[in-house]
Amino acid sequence: MAFENILIEDQNGLTTVTINRPDKLNALNKATIKELSEAFTQLENDDTTRVIILTGSGTKSFVAGADISEFADFDEEQGTALAATGHDILFNLIENLRKPVIAAVNGFALGGGLELAMACHFRIASDNSKMGLPEVTLGLIPGYGGTQRLPQLVGKGKAMEMILSATMLTADEALQWGLVNQVVPQEQLLETVSGIAQKIAKNAPLALSKAIETVNAGFNKDSDGFMTEVRAFGYCFATEDFKEGTTAFLEKRKPSFNGK
Repeated sequence: MAFENILIEDQNGLTTVTINRPDKLNALNKATIKELSEAFTQLENDDTTRVIILTGSGTKSFVAGADISEFADFDEEQGTALAATGHDILFNLIENLRKPVIAAVNGFALGGGLELAMACHFRIASDNSKMGLPEVTLGLIPGYGGTQRLPQLVGKGKAMEMILSATMLTADEALQWGLVNQVVPQEQLLETVSGIAQKIAKNAPLALSKAIETVNAGFNKDSDGFMTEVRAFGYCFATEDFKEGTTAFLEKRKPSFNGK
């Protein structure tokens, strides 16, 4: 996969996707969103990829927000289309991807950058990270899922405070609020995330996929999370991975899953 704005690195079943616009603090523009969409779609169908790590280039910024210059003169119809397209081709895609996606937040994650991190299945942050949704200072609201995903992570009251005041959180505050799972020194970020990803990658791919689907169903008002769990649980019994996992357990050996 060859891209202009992102880098892809594969290593032992782990694929790192790096947003590479350091001169713009990795801000999201249309081209980068399109490339990310194409990359995640391809990786979802790549049998060699077990876990995906999403990060930004350098040590200053994960994604510093959307590229405001691209939409500063938009009208209502164009703004609506901008948000709808982003939801469709990237943010919802990542949230519902069949493979685990971990955000390695290295520095600023603001606006669309924080929304991108929140679309990932969980987040690990470097100690120099700063996170916020400053859209109201531009006369906007978060448009890439921030008003929906942030309350799920930190609760309605804290989300309201953060969005309405445009408060920027430090990494430690984000950890305290439940926005990130861990905070580590900048130089240890990718090593820490890779270690977690390696643990995940050892598990059954189809079970991981169904676990993601089921947890997400619990936050979807149009889904019955419990029934989704029941069906997904039953589905796993028909997989080769289930047979391998239970056989390996009984034989007191490590399983070797093939994702079937």
